[in-house]
Amino acid sequence: MAYLASQPYQLGEEISGSQLFQRLAKQFQLPRLKNEEVEKDQYCRISSDFGSVVKSVAVKNDRSPCVNWTERRAAVLICLFEGEEGELRVILTKRSMKLSSYPGDVALPGGKFEKGDADDSATALREAMEEIGLEPNLVRVAATLEPFISQHLLKVVPVVGLLARKGDFRPSLNTDEVDAIFDVPLEMFLKVFTS
Repeated sequence: MAYLASQPYQLGEEISGSQLFQRLAKQFQLPRLKNEEVEKDQYCRISSDFGSVVKSVAVKNDRSPCVNWTERRAAVLICLFEGEEGELRVILTKRSMKLSSYPGDVALPGGKFEKGDADDSATALREAMEEIGLEPNLVRVAATLEPFISQHLLKVVPVVGLLARKGDFRPSLNTDEVDAIFDVPLEMFLKVFTS
């Protein structure tokens, strides 16, 4: 099944939620390179300055030789929504104990690029649908963050998505891939960088 790229958040577009949620959506409107422009980078490289969290799980790759990143590519969805008290929260999963790699680990929904995927956003949304039943039409892609290289030498692209209507999301776990779904305050991750 082919998945189309989601429509990115557009300047001036109305998005439901509190003023905080609306401001967050607007902050993601910074200009970004399209995937094709990133792929044409003259050095075929990915910067390694990602902060201590990513450095602990990623391989430094300042000037690697050119690699076919279409075949060695994955995307994860950083799905943000507004909690009951107005705080931003992020959806996480506990990987299935049946998996051969990282069983039982906490992870973002995501996985490898497939030929039918229009772009990294489509990969992240497809994987979230397959793993936790998150319908792509409920998520508005706000940004694609700088990729990093995983320990398995996959180019992993973090995709930030906004889930404005959390009540419309009815989780449906693929038990071959996911044992549990939960959410945590986004602030929990931000404290790592401010402490």
